[in-house]
Amino acid sequence: LKADREIVLAAMAQDSWALTYATVELKADREFVLAAVKHDGGAFEYAAEHLKASGKYVLAAVTQDGRALKHAKKDIRADKRVVLAAVKSNGTALQYARKKAKMDREIVLEAVKSDGGALQYAADKFKVDREIILTALSARNLEQAQEVIGAD
Repeated sequence: LKADREIVLAAMAQDSWALTYATVELKADREFVLAAVKHDGGAFEYAAEHLKASGKYVLAAVTQDGRALKHAKKDIRADKRVVLAAVKSNGTALQYARKKAKMDREIVLEAVKSDGGALQYAADKFKVDREIILTALSARNLEQAQEVIGAD
C-alpha cells in the first residue's frame, strides 16, 4: 500500500504527513512529489534529497507553505524567486533564507508585509529602514513588529 500512488495521495488528503510512510520510490517520484507539495507544502520535508535541490519543486512547496524553505538545499535558499514566493506565503520563512536573501530589500519588504515579526530575521540595516518598519507596524502586523523593535 505504501507504494500505491492513489492510496498515499488519498491518505495525504486526510493527513499531509502520510508522505512519511510512502516508499523511497514515491518520495523520489517527480510527479507524485509535485502533487503532494501542491496539496501541502509541509510534505516537502519528506521528498527525496535531489528534489530539494530543484527550484521547480521548492517553488511549488514554498508557494503552498513558505516554511517549506527550511527543507530546501542551501543554494536554493538564496534564489530570489524562491525566497520571494516563500515570504509571500509566510513572512517568517525569511529565517530559512540565506544571508544574501536577508540583505535583499524587496524580499524583506515582502516578508514584513506578510508578517511583521519577520523583521527579526532581516539584515540589521532593515531594522532601521523607515519604510520597512512602517510596513511591519501596519495594523495587521503591529503586535509582532513591536516585539521585534521593542516598541510599546
